[in-house]
Amino acid sequence: MKKLMTMAVLCLTAMTAGAADVQVSSPDGRVTVTVSNEGGKAFYQVVKGGVTFLQQSPLGVQVNFDDLTQGLTMKEASVRTVKDEYWLRTSKQSHILYEAAEAVVPFEKDGRRALDVIFRVTGRDVAFRYKIYPKKETLAAVVEREASGFVLPEGTTTFLCPQARPMGGFARTAPSYETSYALDEPVGKNGWGEGYTFPCLFKTATGGWVLISETGTDGGYVGCRLLNEGGAAYRIGFPQQGEMNGAGTTKPAVSLPCETPWRTITVGTLADVTETTVPWDLVKPKYQPSRDYTYGKGSWSWIIGMDSSCNFDEQKRYIDFSAAMGYRSVLVDALWDTQIGYSRMEELARYGHEKGVGLFLWYNSNGTWNDAPQGPRHKMDKSGPRRKEMAWMQKNGILGIKVDFFGGDKQAMMQLYEDILTDANDFGIQVIFHGCTLPRGWERMFPNYVASEAVLASENLHFGQGACDAEARNACIHPFIRNTVGSMDFGGSTLNKYYHASNQRGTVRRTSDVFALATAVLFQSSVQHFALAPNNLTDAPDWAIRFMKDVPTTWDEVRFLGGYPGKSVVMARRCGTKWYVAGVCSEKTDLKKMVDFSLFAKGVKPTIYTDNDAIVVVGDAR
Repeated sequence: MKKLMTMAVLCLTAMTAGAADVQVSSPDGRVTVTVSNEGGKAFYQVVKGGVTFLQQSPLGVQVNFDDLTQGLTMKEASVRTVKDEYWLRTSKQSHILYEAAEAVVPFEKDGRRALDVIFRVTGRDVAFRYKIYPKKETLAAVVEREASGFVLPEGTTTFLCPQARPMGGFARTAPSYETSYALDEPVGKNGWGEGYTFPCLFKTATGGWVLISETGTDGGYVGCRLLNEGGAAYRIGFPQQGEMNGAGTTKPAVSLPCETPWRTITVGTLADVTETTVPWDLVKPKYQPSRDYTYGKGSWSWIIGMDSSCNFDEQKRYIDFSAAMGYRSVLVDALWDTQIGYSRMEELARYGHEKGVGLFLWYNSNGTWNDAPQGPRHKMDKSGPRRKEMAWMQKNGILGIKVDFFGGDKQAMMQLYEDILTDANDFGIQVIFHGCTLPRGWERMFPNYVASEAVLASENLHFGQGACDAEARNACIHPFIRNTVGSMDFGGSTLNKYYHASNQRGTVRRTSDVFALATAVLFQSSVQHFALAPNNLTDAPDWAIRFMKDVPTTWDEVRFLGGYPGKSVVMARRCGTKWYVAGVCSEKTDLKKMVDFSLFAKGVKPTIYTDNDAIVVVGDAR
């Protein structure tokens, strides 16, 4: 059920170049955006509570038939209040009541309407996008660049993830949003020379926070990054030419008139940042779900046993394990096509069905954009083979797919994401992406979309002791940045001491069992394939197994309770009538002091799990 209400349009004074600025404030009056036109160029500024969060920053686009970053005249603007109500089971909050002030600011060039800048403003979020108009008979265009900028106040520090250079890393699969964050760094840097992946977090000198990202991107545009322009000035950047093995254009081709994706800016406190729903507020479903999709927990052997575990007998053992845990699924990872085969996979699917456990199957996305040899290959990059494969999955009751090793953010690659999701919905299949881009409102846009990796995920804990040593620090980053804007398929929460099938050797887990429980709550995804193993039924504490059997994967509400990126985090998530409060830290912190016990019902003592690096509190809601 959805409803969209608009209130009466409030006309502002007609504008000409050099005339008064346009100001639009959020319905609660907390945030004000000022749009100005100086010297034929468009700018905006963001103020909250009398404090400037973004200084005067540039607007505009350049298309292949006109430069709409200069020579602009601002005309009469209109403002309305937009309200929306929607439900979303696959994100941090299930029921959202959205209210924003929307301003449409038109710009003319050479006497014609050339460009609208559309703003949405709430008490914590600012978003804008462009509507580009035709010029005479020109109905098709290429967007050469965006002037869209973000000028932070002096003294701002950054919490950013550098963009990797293309065609590097394992089997030339980069970029895949899998680099380490640099925390509390000064402005003025440009990552490793290629800017930064979204989302991007900043702390102003006054103690406020700014989160910059984008939403609504599909096959009609490119995925963007953030480039430093010197000092505290940043701007939107298009993909790198080397992505997709050099094939495809870095610039989006559009049909006019067109509306670009939204640029989003969340301002205020860390609670504003972590609780924002702006990625989903601004988009609409692109199609109806083909079936009633369900969500839940699962297991997977690869994170502990690696490639050799992808055999029939071990996957059957994991089906038994998932059944014992009351889990919904098993993720069968890479190489199943050769190490199990299609006919035995059908047998495995039937066995899982008897046990009440469904399967997610791993696929390689690749066509020509990387060298990853793992199969199945060449099943997802073209419509014919993809739909044939999905028909086979539907026949055998496969729940979903995990598609890996994508090739960047060019328009052709964004179209591939959309095509996979659209085809999968036709066959009732859910989709997880790995080795991939950031989701941009996709939980609401694509009803069968589940989650994306787009983070240094659990596999790195197996691959190197350094990742295990830094696990606590990294876990204190993701709830503030990556997981704020989209579901994150991390694949963690192991109870093994060692990342090896024997649990006797391999990289050593430095964090506690309570830490594993806490990240099951802190890391949000509606389908969770945890890094548990069958041996945990006998070698892990009973209380930990009971918790991992019961912990939800879908949530109705989220609240930020305390912390600081890289140091600590405590968050509360509500599922129905129960609150789950979870916290972790990377340095000595009294996490219990951050827990808001007033969330819980009086007279019923909540269950508390705690040790030196984590806390989890579970109890009935007030």
